[in-house]
Amino acid sequence: MAGERKRILVGLMVAMILGIAVYFRLWTIDYAISSDDTELIRRQFDLANREALDESAEWRMKYDEEVERSAKCDKHLIEIKQKVEDAASINQQLVMLQKENMALVGRMEVLKRELEATKLKCRSKIDS
Repeated sequence: MAGERKRILVGLMVAMILGIAVYFRLWTIDYAISSDDTELIRRQFDLANREALDESAEWRMKYDEEVERSAKCDKHLIEIKQKVEDAASINQQLVMLQKENMALVGRMEVLKRELEATKLKCRSKIDS
């Protein structure tokens, strides 16, 4: 029983040593690849970062252009609304002036009749 345990223990130790050896071999291969890839990955990251910044700047420029166009449209719309309001105000003033003019024309007709009546009175007094 003790001999069997020793054999199992030795087999286990050999398996562990082989496992550790394979692990270190894989680790050194991965490390060699990783150290070469580190520079490549850094360059790719820098390139991707520059591209992202360029794209971000491009989108910011498009956004700024749209904001500017929107501001121009808003300003133009406000000017048109002001002109419409001014036109409505002018129309109201025109209607008021036309009413006032009609009232003055009516008043002038009344004054003309009064003048004619006064003239007739004066003539009839002069003739009599």
